[in-house]
Amino acid sequence: MTINAAVMAEPAVMAPVPEPDRWAAWDRFIETTPTGFMQSSWWADFRVGAGYDHFGAILKSRNTIVGGAVVMKFHWDDAHCFYYMPDGPVLPRDASAAAEVFEAILDVIEDHRRSDPTTVSHLRIEPRWEHLPEFVRGFRPVPVLGDAYMEPRDTLCVDLLPSEQEILAQMKPKGRYNIRVAQRHGVSVVADNSDQGLADFMSIYREMTARQGLKAKPADYFQELVSTLSSRQQGGVYFAEYQGLRIAAAVVVMFGRTATYFFGGSLGQHPHLMAPYLLHFEIMRHAKAMGCTCYDFWGIAPLGTSNHPWQDISVFKRKFGGREVSFVPTLDHVYDPAAYDGYGTATGLKKNAVDNTL
Repeated sequence: MTINAAVMAEPAVMAPVPEPDRWAAWDRFIETTPTGFMQSSWWADFRVGAGYDHFGAILKSRNTIVGGAVVMKFHWDDAHCFYYMPDGPVLPRDASAAAEVFEAILDVIEDHRRSDPTTVSHLRIEPRWEHLPEFVRGFRPVPVLGDAYMEPRDTLCVDLLPSEQEILAQMKPKGRYNIRVAQRHGVSVVADNSDQGLADFMSIYREMTARQGLKAKPADYFQELVSTLSSRQQGGVYFAEYQGLRIAAAVVVMFGRTATYFFGGSLGQHPHLMAPYLLHFEIMRHAKAMGCTCYDFWGIAPLGTSNHPWQDISVFKRKFGGREVSFVPTLDHVYDPAAYDGYGTATGLKKNAVDNTL
């Protein structure tokens, strides 16, 4: 297979570019692959507001995209940065082709690093691989604790291809029961991406994070996210209502064939209504009608970790049944050992680090 690499760089601040644009073919490609929405161009654009620059390493064979990655760049101090591939890289299914594409992606990134005016400490990848390919060498697993720049590596996926009755049947008995409890109480589910919907979501979200002692994301994060999802018709905010009061909410991303439960929360009042159970079942029904084949609950505590901070929410999610998926750990490839040590000190990674390079 002859591979041609195309590097697509974007400035730190961008205005929306209508179709067709240089990223359109890439987005169409990844919508048909088993990867996540964080390899899309719109997610990269969205993260610009959080300080991430980005560039693309897009690999083609005979003018057809065969793999690649959107690579983000984050400055962790004034003189240093790291490169980051959430949900990436994206590789062909064939092992030999995947190895070739992977090496080509690393070559493109290395060329970019050499011309980067900032010292690049490391490359971080978070691919949606359930098994580590033999050709991946020179990377080290990242400890789960003490580092802010990581996404969940364990999740729960409900298959939406079966009938609604079959989806219900594969749930835990308590999950099905709680859905019926909410229905009997007259709980309803609506979607609302309006300014009022955003305000209602923030009210529920802040109440939930305060109750659970979690750090809440700011309103402008959700304002831009929901606006992006709404404009692209790829998800938004859903509510469970009871007697005119919105008591549970979820932000869902619909990308390709997957609907991902990204953020959510519920009020502390009316827990007996079991509103969150009906909320997610109705979102599944809507996602199925929109052509999605998977509902991704986006992060659970690994089995056997009873003291995990996500334990309670994981008990809730597991009542919906589905298949539990464990991806390979977050992996770092170190470019500059001294800078990487500095990064570890700055983020709290160093105290947990074990040099176990693959």
